[in-house]
Amino acid sequence: MASNKKLLILAGDGIGPEVMTQVKRVITWFEKRQGLSFSVSDGLVGGCSIDKHGVPLTDETMAEAMDADAVLLGAVGGPKWDNLPFEIKPERGLLRLRKDMELFANLRPALVFDALAEASSLKTELVEGLDIMIVRELTGGVYFGQPRGIENLPNGERRGVNTQVYTTSEIHRVARVAFELARKRGRKLCSVEKANVMESGLLWREEVTKLHGEYKDIELSHMYADNCAMQLVRQPKQFDVIVTDNLFGDLLSDCAAMLTGSLGMLPSASLGAADANGKRRALYEPVHGSAPDIAGKDLANPLACLLSLSMMLRYSFDLGKEADLLDKAAQEVVAGGFRTGDIMAPGCTKVSTTQMGDEILKALDRLAV
Repeated sequence: MASNKKLLILAGDGIGPEVMTQVKRVITWFEKRQGLSFSVSDGLVGGCSIDKHGVPLTDETMAEAMDADAVLLGAVGGPKWDNLPFEIKPERGLLRLRKDMELFANLRPALVFDALAEASSLKTELVEGLDIMIVRELTGGVYFGQPRGIENLPNGERRGVNTQVYTTSEIHRVARVAFELARKRGRKLCSVEKANVMESGLLWREEVTKLHGEYKDIELSHMYADNCAMQLVRQPKQFDVIVTDNLFGDLLSDCAAMLTGSLGMLPSASLGAADANGKRRALYEPVHGSAPDIAGKDLANPLACLLSLSMMLRYSFDLGKEADLLDKAAQEVVAGGFRTGDIMAPGCTKVSTTQMGDEILKALDRLAV
């Protein structure tokens, strides 16, 4: 039996608990059928934590997250908590997890299932077989730089200030993650910035180029962020791994996400630095939100959360074979015509959240033989 791994599940709000129920079913399958061993605990984050404890994340749950080998999160937020003060909104729980766990590298895959290629807003031939990984720096840049704020000027005008700032070490650590990912994929890395008009972008380009000396087996290219956005909708399959800063990563990852046709299909991972034993703190979550309009109705698509579990198996526990098995099961189910409402198409079979989980388990049984 594989060594025991600590997994903290934070199902959160809205559709989070429903999709996470299907994840737990798959975890149980891996334990029973593949001999994996997980020590799973549950905690609260977001609105459900506010309702019970008055804060979006308690210190006790934060401590559990710091001690876990991986954290799997469902979704946070909803209109019920919209009017709360900014500092205790549900989303602050997620932000605290990212900050305290020092999760600086956000991995956002844009993967098009063959059976869903026609759902993309682009022509099928442009996205068929698409498999991009965007690595976004998550804890620096213009979202965190100082000085920042809004000030009143002597002439009666107001001025808003945000500072785009990066250091060598911040650039190197996220670029290193991207180089390592490229080494396990297509050995191509595109570094994206605005070196033509921003000193921070010039530094980014220079430092990624220096680091490339350690990864000479990787083909490195550079691209301005505006051109990258254009190329994503012009010829997206030219990319393998893209690494970029916080602001551009925010924009480009959402752009790439829509190439796939549905946010309900997209997972993500946020990784921290590796310790002396190679262990990284890590948070895995679907890209979709809490979808309060369909919460509790067994309508949500659990595939993004299940694919987040796959990323956890691959990146936190080095279980690539098991991750491939889950990915293939998801591909088979969708190719078999099973669809939740968000990816429904003519001639397909509409299924509930639970039924989609049923089909994934059936596919895993078939593939494991």
